[in-house]
This record gives sequence, C-alpha cells and structure tokens, in this order.
Amino acid sequence: MRPIPPGYQATFETVVTEAMTVDFEQADPRLGRLHPVYATYWMAKHMELAGRKIILPFLEEGEEGIGSRVSVDHLASALPGMRVRIVAEHLRTEGNRVHVRCTAWNELGDRIGEGYTEQVILPKDRLEQIFGRLAERWRAHRT
Repeated sequence: MRPIPPGYQATFETVVTEAMTVDFEQADPRLGRLHPVYATYWMAKHMELAGRKIILPFLEEGEEGIGSRVSVDHLASALPGMRVRIVAEHLRTEGNRVHVRCTAWNELGDRIGEGYTEQVILPKDRLEQIFGRLAERWRAHRT
C-alpha cells in the first residue's frame, strides 16, 4: 500500500430513502418500523463505505482492504428525502491498519454523526485463503 497522507479526505453522499429509516423487520410493533428517520445502522454502513474510499487510490496491485472496526455516535436526525454527506478523514496508518474518522451532516448543516472506521490491508490471495477455509469449515459443520 502506498502511503496515505494524514488528513486525506473522501466523501460519500446519499439521499435518505424510506428503506434507510429505522425498521427492524419484525412482526412485534416494538421491533418493526419505528422511526421515520435515517437509521444508525445505515449511517454505520455509509461511514464504512466512506472509509473504504480513503484506501482505494492507495492500494497496490494484489492488495485488498477488509473492514475490521466501525463505531458510530448518532447525534441528530435526517429525514427521507434529505441529502446526507459523510466526510472520511485519514487519521493514521499503523502497519496494515488504516484508521479513519468520519463525520456526517444532513443538508440543513446539522452534524448528525461522528464515527471511526478501521480497515486491514492484506494480499487478495491471503483473503481468498481465509474465506476458503471458512467456507470449508462451514460445509463440514452443516454435514
């Protein structure tokens, strides 16, 4: 992996849809569709996506990143139809771990979330071996 400059940024923008609102998809009304706002789990996914955009220009041939950590503090809301912008900022790289801070805003300018992601950079063939061994164990477990 080529060095990522400290402070390097990447952004991800999306418009909140009904599908991105809080819905735990359960028959129990206390666990089904709850709040008509951008769900924390969608924010976490989008922060991880923004963090991945940090590494993409710096990966070398045969390398891949895999998420190893995501944390989110959901501070305020965004409604369906609102644009959300997430800015990811490279904090540091320690060995093969890339640490990124993420901040999310709604289109009204409210800071709606802060978070952190980490990705581990590995050779693609190593990841394929790891996934292959897991698949073998899973097949053996099911038989």
